[in-house]
Amino acid sequence: MGENDIVITFDKDEVKPKEELNGTIKINYRGRYDSVVLNSQIQNSSDIFTFIKLNDKKINYLFARMPILKQEIKNVNEIKFTAITEHVPEKLSNVKFRASIIQEHKEVADVVAFLRITP
Repeated sequence: MGENDIVITFDKDEVKPKEELNGTIKINYRGRYDSVVLNSQIQNSSDIFTFIKLNDKKINYLFARMPILKQEIKNVNEIKFTAITEHVPEKLSNVKFRASIIQEHKEVADVVAFLRITP
């Protein structure tokens, strides 16, 4: 696994409830892979981000873990997504996004990125 096989970035490092968050996953992995899995986890909460856009296509993915098949990526090394949450923290809350590259049911590369939700 290389240091930067997969990178995740956001258009902001702080988001408010019901505010759209735009993210980009860059895939620099040179090996074969089947899919990319994107997870979101809100600290001290069972609330999640809903994925509402994937590569400019409107979706309504209501689960914290979204698999993206390689065919959907169309041999481009970039995935753009938009997510939104209803979660209203009492105070500043941390969010962890994790993207993994999967080959034959094994994780071959991953990255974790953090941001905050403000009330």
